[in-house]
Amino acid sequence: MVLFTVPEARAELARIRPALDQLVAVRADAAELAAALAPGGPGTALGGMAELKAAEALLDELITAVQATGAHLKGLAPLLLDFPAELDGADVLLCWLEGDAGLSWYHRVDLGFAGRRQLPAG
Repeated sequence: MVLFTVPEARAELARIRPALDQLVAVRADAAELAAALAPGGPGTALGGMAELKAAEALLDELITAVQATGAHLKGLAPLLLDFPAELDGADVLLCWLEGDAGLSWYHRVDLGFAGRRQLPAG
């Protein structure tokens, strides 16, 4: 398992940010296409089944690319990423949630998101 320092995780987040932004856009397109294709769906200018399958394939590619960095993709809507790390001798996950400006949070591995705390300054 890859362990990140806080600066390494922040650099990796910055590097993959374009893929995360694309993932958010494709996720929205896929949701709209799926709703349009449901019986009685409202229709959409985005296309049909072929476009939905293409969006799903692109989502898979983007998810695989993000996970290949060593980050853990914990949620898709909203996006939730954890970067395994160690702080003060404890195993933690540096935590980024869609909408966060940067990587400023962490939680102990055993506590999960409910134990989320702001990273110490410095």
